[in-house]
Amino acid sequence: MTVTLCSIMLVAFFAVMIFVGFYTRKHATDVNGFVLGGRSVGPWLTAFAFGTSYFSAVIFVGYAGQFGWNFGLASTWAGLGNAFIGSLLAWNVLGRRTRVMTQHIDAKTMPDFFGKRFKSTPLKVAASVIVFIFLIPYTASLYNGLSSLFGLVFDIPYWVVIVVMAVLTGIYVIFGGYMATAINDFIQGIIMLFGICAVIGAVLVDNGGLVEATKTLSGVTGDAGWQGAYTAFLGPDPLALLFVVMLTSLGTWGLPQMVGKFYAIKSEKDIHKGTIISTVFAIIVAGGCYFLGGFGRLYSDKIAINEATGKPLFDTIIPTMLSTLPALVIAVVIVLVLSASMSTLSSLVLTSSSTFTLDVIKPASKKEMTEKKQVNIMRLFIVFFILVSAVIAIFKDAHPEVTFIAQMMGVSWGALAGAFLAPFLYGLYWKGVTKAATVVCFVWGCGIAVIQLIVTLAGVDVTSWGTILGYIFKSSINSGVIAMVGGLIIVPIVSLFTKKQKEDELDELFDCYDEKTEVPVKEHLK
Repeated sequence: MTVTLCSIMLVAFFAVMIFVGFYTRKHATDVNGFVLGGRSVGPWLTAFAFGTSYFSAVIFVGYAGQFGWNFGLASTWAGLGNAFIGSLLAWNVLGRRTRVMTQHIDAKTMPDFFGKRFKSTPLKVAASVIVFIFLIPYTASLYNGLSSLFGLVFDIPYWVVIVVMAVLTGIYVIFGGYMATAINDFIQGIIMLFGICAVIGAVLVDNGGLVEATKTLSGVTGDAGWQGAYTAFLGPDPLALLFVVMLTSLGTWGLPQMVGKFYAIKSEKDIHKGTIISTVFAIIVAGGCYFLGGFGRLYSDKIAINEATGKPLFDTIIPTMLSTLPALVIAVVIVLVLSASMSTLSSLVLTSSSTFTLDVIKPASKKEMTEKKQVNIMRLFIVFFILVSAVIAIFKDAHPEVTFIAQMMGVSWGALAGAFLAPFLYGLYWKGVTKAATVVCFVWGCGIAVIQLIVTLAGVDVTSWGTILGYIFKSSINSGVIAMVGGLIIVPIVSLFTKKQKEDELDELFDCYDEKTEVPVKEHLK
């Protein structure tokens, strides 16, 4: 029954995704249409595209299970942080100014923004290289958790799941570009909204209801060592929880695939609508995922344990919670997680391919490249990036002893946000930001990530580094937050002591924010 139901829903889901790809191919004939949907995407599609790119299977399966286990119901704060900092505040602070300036300077990608904002081609290329290096492993991480979920229903190898997801995502992105991803993101977002509500309800009912489930959880001592830790307001480790909230919420401000959604929205007035829609979506999806994960310890006797560390296999926590639910709910979850993963994957590969084509290949080309040729090159790179991410994911699953890949995935988010957040944010608001400060921030963000990678791979005992340094490099979450916050401090300080841009260049750049109002001559005061 479960297999049949899941199969029917998956076939219908895949058919819709492919149909949308073919239907929207007319919007993907030139670079502007392929990368940004012609900058004519409405608030609903943009808001859902933002939300579905934000929340993938990594959130639902990995983070919800891991942080729910570590912090209990307090992990819900991570979801609320994603909603109010990662969505509401991001749209209010970045939305309008990003849309206006990127259109004014005709920037189509984040590296393109840096190149034109600071009049520097090398800066654009450097940003493109950072995106290429750190976005690929992040893309590969999207497949995490799919094997354990599909294992609930289908007796098929993990690599088959990865290949099917990669191929189908590639088809609709290659044909329809940004518009196909936006429409499919909207459909996938609807599935995620209803899916997460259904799953939470089913899990609570399975544990006797909200009150009974919470009462049972309050009696768990676990690793915290004190009763009620996992139902406490801030959980057993408030400082660690704060770092999680900051990385997963503030980090989105510096991620190219997230900020790129503001480039494509139709008009300034749509940003207000998009803000509300995106925030509500995040409250339900992110808040719901982490809230669900908070009850993970109720299933501690069923969850698989990592024999090397003695800790649970976090990617198995959510699937274990779902294993006893009705067939319909499991089918909904399969489609939900697949929707979350495919929407984020499509956004990432489109960002990677457009960045590499427009910011590296095109400037390096000695011949003039037509719009059609640029679009075709982007399509080739979409195939390349999807193929590479799928191969990495399959290789990682087959060789778990190769820890480099997993750790690279872990530092990717912090590296990108640490390098880009501060110069992008300040660059939208402040004329005083300098090219030198941007370069220093690039080095800072990537440098922290590389140090974290070496520390983790080499198994360095960071406790001997002192209390502060030891805590920073204790995990990629902590070092990622320091990379972001440090960038916000470094950029203004370095800018004060380095060469400024020409005044006329800055005036021309920021002229786009000056609203111009036309009035009849007879009403004009001379």
